[in-house]
Amino acid sequence: MTQSPSRSSNPASWHPGATEREGLWIFTRIRDVVDGIANSSPARLALTTFGVVILIFTALLSLPASSATGDVTPIHQALFTAVSAVCVTGLTVVSTAVHWSFFGQLIILIAIFVGGLGTLTLASLLALMVSKKLGVRGKLIAQEAMNNAGRLGEVGTLLRIVILTSITIEGVLAVFLVPRFLALNEGFGLAAWHGVFYAISAFNNAGFTPHSDGIVPYETDLWILIPLMVGVFLGSLGFPVVMGLHQSGLRWKTWSLHTKLTIQVSLILLAAGTVLWGLLEWNNVRTIGTMSLGDKVTHSLFASVMTRSGGFNLVDQNQMDTATMLLTDALMFAGGGSASTAGGIKVTTIAVMFLAIVAEARGDADVKIYGRTIPEGTMRVAISVIVAGATLVSVSSLLLLQISGATLDRVLFEAISAFATCGLSTNLSAELPPAGVYILTALMFAGRVGTVTLAAALALRQRRQLYHYPEERPIIG
Repeated sequence: MTQSPSRSSNPASWHPGATEREGLWIFTRIRDVVDGIANSSPARLALTTFGVVILIFTALLSLPASSATGDVTPIHQALFTAVSAVCVTGLTVVSTAVHWSFFGQLIILIAIFVGGLGTLTLASLLALMVSKKLGVRGKLIAQEAMNNAGRLGEVGTLLRIVILTSITIEGVLAVFLVPRFLALNEGFGLAAWHGVFYAISAFNNAGFTPHSDGIVPYETDLWILIPLMVGVFLGSLGFPVVMGLHQSGLRWKTWSLHTKLTIQVSLILLAAGTVLWGLLEWNNVRTIGTMSLGDKVTHSLFASVMTRSGGFNLVDQNQMDTATMLLTDALMFAGGGSASTAGGIKVTTIAVMFLAIVAEARGDADVKIYGRTIPEGTMRVAISVIVAGATLVSVSSLLLLQISGATLDRVLFEAISAFATCGLSTNLSAELPPAGVYILTALMFAGRVGTVTLAAALALRQRRQLYHYPEERPIIG
């Protein structure tokens, strides 16, 4: 009988320490690969990292222990939920409260926290953990993701600040929410779980809820609604803005241009969204038409905050007027701040394009604001982000129309919500066949990592040219 090779039968090929050296060799190879990608193509490292994280959470959600019934969750549902959580979207094809067990909900919550850190932050952390250092290009891409908040050698410290900032804000939100759930006659364990879940979901603009009927039962409870709105708004500003406010306080003159534009445009969109949403739905008896004045104002403000990526809803999105759905589409597409937990094309992109239009209308050669000139390269990146986002939404909507047979307003709403990682839904996601689910899955991934990575990559790919071709202007308009 032939014996299978073993450690004892071939002592010449094995001795104590061989396994350790083999493990060290594998780790070294992984470190070299990660370090090489981080230095040569940080954007590719960011995409790869996010993809691996999604696959890990997909595998965990596919386990029987993750479902409430103990059954294996179909791959398209597990993948969709993992992408929705890691991309902090909030769209679902199964009920978070009903389908998933406590273990499954915990996995979703961890995925939200990890995904909320952002693609470039995760890639930088991976490079730090594996190779113990960031290359120069890796530091540049991480610094660009945080709007150059600090010197190049401080990137590692800034990454730790990002994580600590997330934990601190989420902890403060939980401190306000947990006592309220206790006052609503929930047990301490359940109240703590709900408070922490909503705190993490709100700050990361995820929109996941552990209740089967969402937050509709709390539609008049300001003790719950206000912390949710504050958490979503802070998360939508972005880590560079939050850190800038922490360092400079409320002194306007000390704020960076990025901070000024982000806060100013965010407040404009918040105010405009509140007024327009309220006016359009004021007499709609299917939503807020029969409510008191105070409740109408609360719903309008809440809707304006959540349409910019929060994803929590107090009214059925299918019951809104068509004009309100179009307004919501526009606000979702706009999104929040750069390097934030919000999605969309980002408010600074909108600001740059608006300023460029104003400069062109005035005949100015430069785009100027607050005593600063915006480089032409920044405007090219803004155009790229807008065109890429519009193209992704258009192509996905066309495919979903063919697959689902649903009306254009519902399909466009769902597609923009997925791309903008908002999470508001007309329930089309749950009605789609697997093919449609995969399209929305790809759209969420592209919306979360595509425009951000594209902007960061383009910012570092400007090359010096030793020559220029003669200029010739084509007819525009």
